[in-house]
Amino acid sequence: MTSNSQSIPKLREVFKNHFLIGAAVNPITLKREEELIKFHFNSLTAENEMKFERLQPEEGKFTFQHADELMDFAAANGLKVRGHTLVWHNQTPRWVFEDGRGGQADRDTLFARMKAHIDTVVGRYKGLIYAWDVVNEAISDKGEELLRPSPWLEIGGEEFIARAFQYAHEADPDALLFYNDYNESDPVKREKIYTLVKSLLDRDVPIHGVGLQAHWNIESPSLDDIRAAIERYASLGLKLHITELDMSVFMHDDKRTDLKAPTEQMLEKQAERYRQIFDLFKEYKGHITSVTFWGVADNYTWLDNFPVRGRKNWPLVFDLEGKPKQSFWEIVG
Repeated sequence: MTSNSQSIPKLREVFKNHFLIGAAVNPITLKREEELIKFHFNSLTAENEMKFERLQPEEGKFTFQHADELMDFAAANGLKVRGHTLVWHNQTPRWVFEDGRGGQADRDTLFARMKAHIDTVVGRYKGLIYAWDVVNEAISDKGEELLRPSPWLEIGGEEFIARAFQYAHEADPDALLFYNDYNESDPVKREKIYTLVKSLLDRDVPIHGVGLQAHWNIESPSLDDIRAAIERYASLGLKLHITELDMSVFMHDDKRTDLKAPTEQMLEKQAERYRQIFDLFKEYKGHITSVTFWGVADNYTWLDNFPVRGRKNWPLVFDLEGKPKQSFWEIVG
């Protein structure tokens, strides 16, 4: 933090009557941005350290070191923790889907492995993690296809989603359980997510919320589409969490890699967009109970080199030195 940090409002205090304010962290940013995290945030999410491949790279061999370090940091500083993520088509080791003889695991084996993983992970942090992204990105981006093709779906059928929520609820009955996805404000995908979640509710599957990843940019999605998505999901009577918020300074068709710093126009557009969406979040504070940035400051973001290799991005409200950007002052104003 800078020497004049006392004059900087704390995000967690600015929004204390609205929702939790969180950040995704990893072992490096947890140390490098320690003071910034403790000053501004009251919720943490592990960027990668609680994903299947990190926690159980080999069957029955769990590696909790980095996840435990995050939990210890949170406990020492009075921060809540969101768990991310239990079942996902990415970052899941191949052994989960194999029979050990070169073939594919059967359905019963897959579900047994899913349950064992969830029992161990959710059980370890029972009462310490207030919400879990139970199933991540299961909706297809293609046409009218509802569910994304994956080994989970191929072997377990659509039942794999309900099973994941049931196992998580059994492991920690007090944890809030979320379905989490991206492009959640796109009208077509929004309706698919709504259809899936409503089908789970209709079957009395223990699901408590929808996670809107909110990987947005300075142009899209439109505020109208974001509002429509919030209202559509809220109509199910569930909690909403903004789970992975960042605001790329590049529009979808901008493939430049030569910028050494964001332009003033980019920063102005970014600040205005952040102000608009936080005004919208506050308007729906009765439904949105947590807002998490996917990162802490611009010196590290998953958007560096993605989706354009060799490109730096500046999507957060703190700059390369951890100082508040124009975007910060717009959302706290």
